Amino acid sequence: MLRAFWKSHLLLALGLVFVFGNSRLGADEGVTPQQTEQMVAKAIDFLRTKGQQENGAFSPQTGSAVTSLVTTGLLRQGRTPDDPMVAKALKYIEGFVQPDGGIYAKDSKQINYETSIGVMCLAEANKDGRYDKTLKNADRFLKGVQWSEEQEKEKEDPYYGGAGYANDKRPDLSNTSFMIDALRAAGNDANSEAIQKALIFVSRCQNLESEHNTTPFAAKDPDGGFYYTPAAGGQSQAGTTADGALRSYGSMTYAGLKSMIFAGVGKDDKRVKAATKWLAKNYKLSENPGMGDAGLYYYYQTFAKALDALGEDTFKDADGTEHNWRQELLATLKARQQPDGSWINENARWLEGDPNLDTGYALLAISYAQPKK
Repeated sequence: MLRAFWKSHLLLALGLVFVFGNSRLGADEGVTPQQTEQMVAKAIDFLRTKGQQENGAFSPQTGSAVTSLVTTGLLRQGRTPDDPMVAKALKYIEGFVQPDGGIYAKDSKQINYETSIGVMCLAEANKDGRYDKTLKNADRFLKGVQWSEEQEKEKEDPYYGGAGYANDKRPDLSNTSFMIDALRAAGNDANSEAIQKALIFVSRCQNLESEHNTTPFAAKDPDGGFYYTPAAGGQSQAGTTADGALRSYGSMTYAGLKSMIFAGVGKDDKRVKAATKWLAKNYKLSENPGMGDAGLYYYYQTFAKALDALGEDTFKDADGTEHNWRQELLATLKARQQPDGSWINENARWLEGDPNLDTGYALLAISYAQPKK
């Protein structure tokens, strides 16, 4: 057993050396469509045989959140709402729909987060209109938990436009990013009032002083990256500098870039340029830049969704190297997949010790990294 353990870790290490040492990985050198299909099939088999409970749930201790996230990944990988595995999960999620329109456990302290993930899932499953009413009600609910004038917050307030885990929680970029994704999934366009309000908050999470960000943090370390929140005194999960600047880090910078794109901010905007410049200096798949291995699979999913939204198949780093980011991400995930088909982060921070969650993130990342047909 010990020999098998070391053998599996040696193979993983060799795979990662190949992936990260080959910065110009081309389509003909990387993961083939057939290998991607095999990777996805192994992951789905893990979820079917080891991940899903009899009632359809994945990791029910998280309420509906992980079930919604995993099911979104399954749907984006071609499974239909009538697939037995997906149908059981959808029925489980439906049990969390509340009279106020939210999708969350009754005792949840994460009602915005759960609802946002639930909306994205049900929107993917709504090809026949079965969830039209549910999505309309959830859309109204999400707009109601966003910090704005209704919560007596004016535009000058650092809370304004953002969303936290719940309607009484401090807003942060992660939850606001999920809310923007959900609003788009529910049919809102970039010019919708709620998304434009969210853009105000997102812009204040960037280390960039401009007419969009006059918070005390903006000029302290103006590197163009993003941090967790400017609200309630400000916080970065990557910590602070000696002079109190909030450090930028990878997952939030991709979340910020994605959110700005979804809010209609163009590539020539100073905010997008600054964000892509930071990402070019910190292009990595071996870790979540600024955070090491913390939140790694969240990072992969956000990395893929942001670069897919950017609309380019290659990304040039600060050294001028053109990266085929789709192939490099697929190769990274292939190297990290466990023999049973799952993914798991040895750093359990933010619940990433749960293979259901990490496998759901990986399936989503693969769905955005797969070349467009």
